[in-house]
Amino acid sequence: MIDSNPEGHDMQDPHPAFPHTEYINTMGDTFYRVDTQGYLTYASQSAEQLTGYPINELIGIQVTDLYMHPEKRADFLHKLSLAKGALNNYEVELKHKDGHGVWVLIHVKYTYDEHQTVTNIEGLIRDITRYKKTELALNAEREKALVTLHSIADGVITTDINGKLEYLNPAAERITGWKLEAARGRMIDEVFSPRADGDDDEFMHPVHACLEQGKNITPPLIRLLTGSDQREFAIRESVSPIRDSTGVCIGAVLVFHDVSEIRNMSRQLSYQATHDAQTGLINRCEFEKRLNLAIQRCHQHEEEHVLCYLDLDQFKLVNDTCGHIAGDELLKRLACTMQTMIRDKDTFARLGGDEFGLLIEKCSLDDGIRIAEDIRNAINNFRFSWDEKLFEIGASIGLVCLEKNSLGVNDVLSMADAACFIAKDHGRNRIHVFQADDAAINKQNNEMHWSYKIKHALEQDEFILYSQSVQCIGTGSADYPAYTEILVRMQHQGKTILPMAFIPAAERYNQMLQIDRWVVSNFFAKLKQYPKKSTDKQLFAINLSGNSINNKDFLSFIISELEQSQVNPACICFEITETAAISNLDYAKRFILILKGMGCSFALDDFGSGLSSFNYLKYLPVDFLKIDGSFVREVHHDIVSHSMVESINKVGHVMGLKTIAEYVENQDIINSLKEIGVDYVQGFGISMPEPWSME
Repeated sequence: MIDSNPEGHDMQDPHPAFPHTEYINTMGDTFYRVDTQGYLTYASQSAEQLTGYPINELIGIQVTDLYMHPEKRADFLHKLSLAKGALNNYEVELKHKDGHGVWVLIHVKYTYDEHQTVTNIEGLIRDITRYKKTELALNAEREKALVTLHSIADGVITTDINGKLEYLNPAAERITGWKLEAARGRMIDEVFSPRADGDDDEFMHPVHACLEQGKNITPPLIRLLTGSDQREFAIRESVSPIRDSTGVCIGAVLVFHDVSEIRNMSRQLSYQATHDAQTGLINRCEFEKRLNLAIQRCHQHEEEHVLCYLDLDQFKLVNDTCGHIAGDELLKRLACTMQTMIRDKDTFARLGGDEFGLLIEKCSLDDGIRIAEDIRNAINNFRFSWDEKLFEIGASIGLVCLEKNSLGVNDVLSMADAACFIAKDHGRNRIHVFQADDAAINKQNNEMHWSYKIKHALEQDEFILYSQSVQCIGTGSADYPAYTEILVRMQHQGKTILPMAFIPAAERYNQMLQIDRWVVSNFFAKLKQYPKKSTDKQLFAINLSGNSINNKDFLSFIISELEQSQVNPACICFEITETAAISNLDYAKRFILILKGMGCSFALDDFGSGLSSFNYLKYLPVDFLKIDGSFVREVHHDIVSHSMVESINKVGHVMGLKTIAEYVENQDIINSLKEIGVDYVQGFGISMPEPWSME
């Protein structure tokens, strides 16, 4: 509204007559006139609906009072002056009588008298509130959209129907390296042109494909985009057509997401899943996958490969002497050394602990043996220094030739492992090639078979206690306790298995400790059922293996079993072999003294089989000497055997020990032993082993 008198003239005719007043009052727009003092002097009938005021209240009102924001008056006057008294399409918000705003569009001009003096200001007002609200709403939505596009992490690019770029949001600017001002109008290929990750395959740009096909396009997998600053981004993208209200495609919108961090994490996780954390070598799982592919190529293309299974010798010494940190460092350095000796196409892996696998592809057995020998020599010459200690190690290596008739992964690995075991068993630091008819392999396979049976028997409680009576023949035998040796048998498929069938396997695969635990626990539990008085003057001998004697937890186990079962320790005798005792003499002595302190007694089994038996005897506080059966069998007709038994018996008696002769099979042997003065005899000539009971 015009509300000023720029020339300062007085108003001469406040209510002039208008021609066509009747027509003016029928217009939708409002005609008005303001005098030079800013007072409304005329308004057409539509002003009442526009402002909410009756005409009689509007006439004479200061027009500034109708502004929603009175401060807009200065802006209006300034623009009217600049327009030289004729201003069109001026938007301003008026205030309705009830307080709400009314947006109007004003066309206004000065009127002059014959002296060209401004007398009035008059014009037309059009109510544009509805359009203004729509515009404001659209602007608000546009602002929200722009704020959203500016704030999201995804890159957004829009193009016209020809693929020329129209808009980039800040994320797209950051990733592509292009600013909107520089990129606008350029073809999309110039600003955004990703390539496949891992190959150079060419394909149509997704924006062009979208515009050509008129449908959403989502390229598969991750692609790589190099920005203008040469930084590389891994992205996922999708393109959709932009359509007008009639459904006609007028452009495309491309949305892409920076997945570089996810890609790096995925690669890291993939690396961790396929590599050993300590050495950086391929791990067992990945090695088996590659081995499986190699076997398939053998079957399909009749290729030949060589599989090596390496087990380090003397590695445990480093761990025991310097700790696992030193052991880990040794493995790292050794892995680096061995990797330099293999071809890029071959696979070297850590299978676990100090065991490694090597797959030599497209290689004959002879060449594989040569390569394995080079590796063995390199490991043999390797020196590891830690805390001023220098260590030498070696490697036992098992080889298997992979060819068209090779079995699966597990089978060939077992073969290589078996060959490695034989190499270690035959002296270590050597190579053994797997052969199907190898006697050593067959023996080991048999022991492995028994190892599985032993494990199953332990889980299913398929062992049974046997016993064998030992007869007292010494002078004053009436005062000697009745001696019974407790034995163990395995039950399998309704058959009773003798110890000679499964004990070697149990010793080989470190299962004797579990068997000894089973025997002690079960025997004590059964003995607990009988009154202590019934065990007076009885001695039950339980065999203990070297693994058990040297296991630090086994002593605590026996003490716990004695306390819980409350059996009389005086009726328990533990038999240990001479070789088991002298392997760790100090610990064996401590083991014996502690249990003897609780009331148990000890027998030294197979005495005389060692070269230095008498030297060790004085250090072991045992109660019984069991004379090795190799001497006893010939005692009645071989003077050397007779002399050996006589010597052992005499030394034992001098030390206050009772003697027991093993493998007594006939009366002639018994007579000779009586003559010598042996205290007890044991063997098939005395009694056969039978299921144990107290009856």
